[in-house]
Amino acid sequence: MRLKLKQALAALAITAFSSGVFAAEHVVEMKNAGADGAMVFEPGFVKAEPGDTVKFVLVGQAHNSATVAVPEGASGWQGGINEEITVTLDEEGVYVYKCTPHAALNMAGVIQVGEATNYDSAKAAVAELTAAAATNKDRLEKYFANVTQ
Repeated sequence: MRLKLKQALAALAITAFSSGVFAAEHVVEMKNAGADGAMVFEPGFVKAEPGDTVKFVLVGQAHNSATVAVPEGASGWQGGINEEITVTLDEEGVYVYKCTPHAALNMAGVIQVGEATNYDSAKAAVAELTAAAATNKDRLEKYFANVTQ
């Protein structure tokens, strides 16, 4: 009987570990003004692990979060204006996202989940967003510089 109890407890521990009990939640604020200037996500760079969630919290008005680039096999997201959204990041790679109404102000951010499997395509997305931005030209590139290969 004692052995069966130990086996059951071990199985329970393995199940709990593999089901994301240890996954982290990262909070990103969508703000009108912050440490990196006007119309900004804070933090602008997040390092996460597979299974973690990112919650986009509305601090200022008229913001959303929408993906521009995601790793192969990953699902993107498109939050509504003035909508808080929580996304679960199951695929390793780099996720680049923007605030649709404020993309011209380079209101965008970067999330790295595990290994940067799509580094080149994410870098190209960052360059495209930066080229189209009217202001804050170096902001997104600064965030992307935190990505490790």
